[in-house]
Amino acid sequence: MGKARRMGSMGTYLKKHTEALVKEVGIEAACDITGKSKATLGRYYSDNPEHADRFMPVDVVARLEAEAAYPHVTSALAELQKITLSFDDRRTNSPNVGNVNSDVIALSQRFAMLMSEYQQAIEDGIITVNEAKRLLRETVLLQQVLIDMKLHLEEESA
Repeated sequence: MGKARRMGSMGTYLKKHTEALVKEVGIEAACDITGKSKATLGRYYSDNPEHADRFMPVDVVARLEAEAAYPHVTSALAELQKITLSFDDRRTNSPNVGNVNSDVIALSQRFAMLMSEYQQAIEDGIITVNEAKRLLRETVLLQQVLIDMKLHLEEESA
């Protein structure tokens, strides 16, 4: 019974975030993007018992989240698994902008910025909260370049 109750609350949580995703994109736009009807999309977040086991397919989630400002369902799934995600809100015209060579250049530049921030932060032997925030920001930007590079390498090796 305990597991069934957890699954129920998990399902409710996912449905709530599915609804937020559809409403952010807009029901009409969501229908166009996914090729699903309003009724079908509605069933994915309906709290009616007859639709309790119906969830949005992952490919549909991916298409809608590509249009949304925030990945509602993906973040909900991560939270349920106690996983922390780093949301990259950079929007490019194409997901495949750049290549490994440009990634290496960007990586060098970001690393230089991180080292510059670090050097300034340790000059007095104390890293303040603001300095730590700047270091964290540079670290996240460096991580984003590495992720871009990983994606480009995977694309080239496919």
